[in-house]
Amino acid sequence: MRNANDYFGSHNGTENIYSCRPFPLTYTDGLRDLVENCKAYWLIDVIVSYQCNRSINSHSFQVWELKRVKEDSFIILATDGNNHKIASQNIPFSDFPYDMATIWLVDGTILLPNEY
Repeated sequence: MRNANDYFGSHNGTENIYSCRPFPLTYTDGLRDLVENCKAYWLIDVIVSYQCNRSINSHSFQVWELKRVKEDSFIILATDGNNHKIASQNIPFSDFPYDMATIWLVDGTILLPNEY
């Protein structure tokens, strides 16, 4: 399986922080590289949209895992970092070029795990 994190794993920290306006969330250089190169800004949209739910945004640490289910469909699963599911969504169609990706949301910043 091709993991996007293996291809966008060269970032250690970030030099820039990008805003998810009008939401009080930000994201890093590594995540920006991933979504720009994969044409997948929708990944940020999915994560941000779930933050409107108090039972989800009450978790200051979240792990979001995108996994290919079959050729062009995916599932995204969010956990609290301790493997307790807090959200999931089927993505019936995407041309995302990798089989999986892991994204973290930590204290309001969306980033790749290696940027932590």
